[in-house]
Amino acid sequence: MAGTPTAAPATVGRPPKAMPAGSRRGRTNWGATALLVLGAMYCVLPSLWVFIAATKSPGELFTTFSFWPSVTGGLQENLSELTAFGDNAFYRWALNTLLYAGVGSVLTVVVSAAAGYALAKYRFRGRELMFRLILAGVLVPQVTLAIPQYLLLAKVDLTGTYWSVLLPSLISPFSIYLCRIYATAAVPDELLESGRLDGSSEFRLFRSIGLPLMVPGLITVLLLQFVAIWNNFLLPFIMLSESEKYPLTVGLFALLNQGASQPALYTLVITGAALSILPLIALFLLLQRYWRLDLLSGGLKG
Repeated sequence: MAGTPTAAPATVGRPPKAMPAGSRRGRTNWGATALLVLGAMYCVLPSLWVFIAATKSPGELFTTFSFWPSVTGGLQENLSELTAFGDNAFYRWALNTLLYAGVGSVLTVVVSAAAGYALAKYRFRGRELMFRLILAGVLVPQVTLAIPQYLLLAKVDLTGTYWSVLLPSLISPFSIYLCRIYATAAVPDELLESGRLDGSSEFRLFRSIGLPLMVPGLITVLLLQFVAIWNNFLLPFIMLSESEKYPLTVGLFALLNQGASQPALYTLVITGAALSILPLIALFLLLQRYWRLDLLSGGLKG
């Protein structure tokens, strides 16, 4: 009919058409994925080669090159020769490394937790200056501190002892920094104030409220410090003079130097390096469940 207005298309308020699922999947950044894969291969392939080379006999190691384990019994031979070398020297080096990394990382967690908690939850004169000095310490490479630490410990006749390796590892600026950041975010001030109103001492607040809430961050500090001490070479190399106190890094280096005149020892060094990686893998797998529990608890609280 003439004069009758035509209805406009109902476009206002219509929800936008959903994009196909395939188009969203097509937006994957393949360049970043490729870089991540290359980085993972760069980190994993050397360790994989060490495990494969540990299965080969000295003749196979120097005459053949392949990324395939040997099945001729070279691994058993290498393990027996490694454990028998130097009157079970490998076992002593492994126990020393466990002592340095285990005790050192636990003590570092205790010191870092207390220092980070204090910097996060207490206000005192010079707090910010102290925190800036700690940040400056994070930027200083630990390699540059080995010689000054040796000179300081030599003044008190501690060089050549277990303490010469343990004491320098107790203070970790990066660990204190992590604990301070984590305590600021994870420990509510309201809980501390309610505890003070109930008459709790500051130490009890730290032990009963601060530490339980900081556990995921402390596990991270423990893992990082354990790996750092386990792989540390320069500090024990400078501090220690007796092979009975060597960690695995220095012990295998000494064994490698002997391999210059005895090429058969190279397989023992490779086998020892492969065995030294296993505790770190086990530690990662063991502590991973604590991070998962933390994520689950955070989701339940939310």
